[in-house]
Amino acid sequence: MMGTKTLAIFLATLFATVLACAAIPALDRDRDAPRDAAAPDQGRVTQVIRTDEDPSNAYAIGIGDLLSISVWKSPELSVEVPVRPDGRISVPLLGDIQAAGLTPLALRDVLTDGYREYVTAPGVSVVIKEIRSRKVFVTGEVESPGAYDLQPRAKLMQILAMAGGLTPYAKGRVIVLRDSRDGKGDKRYEISLDSIISGKRPADNLILQPGDTLVVP
Repeated sequence: MMGTKTLAIFLATLFATVLACAAIPALDRDRDAPRDAAAPDQGRVTQVIRTDEDPSNAYAIGIGDLLSISVWKSPELSVEVPVRPDGRISVPLLGDIQAAGLTPLALRDVLTDGYREYVTAPGVSVVIKEIRSRKVFVTGEVESPGAYDLQPRAKLMQILAMAGGLTPYAKGRVIVLRDSRDGKGDKRYEISLDSIISGKRPADNLILQPGDTLVVP
């Protein structure tokens, strides 16, 4: 019969061999598994598509913007459409078209190419009727809380003025919440309004970004 010591060595060797065999397919599964962390954020515009006619600071269409699209001598193709949360619009004949991230001229070129199959020399124009994608939100001790259109390079104090200023119960400070979209880089700034007004910290009068939320305690 096999001695106790020999049996222990045999069992230990067998156990190690089983573990090693089980680890190989696990490694293969890990290698072949999709990387969720690298998946693109479909709701986020990562780059602006321009034409040669566009200036470097041309406005890029955003989610929620209302577009007016007209095709010369083809009123049945002319529509007013909002940009959906997935960044696309629906237009006659062509169906769903990507709009978010394109300048109006770039979208015009895309639609012109698409309509050439149906219309001779289509004259397409794209006009932004309402900019709805550039909003900031103000809540707390202000006279008129709500969502406000954000003009280029608008600053903290300007948005507070648009909200009617502070109520008598405000504590003289503002908390700015900035959404990073992916939830991993969200930022929070707590700012004393006195430091801006007195000139001690003028840089605290932040240039706001679309989606910022201002909380006035």
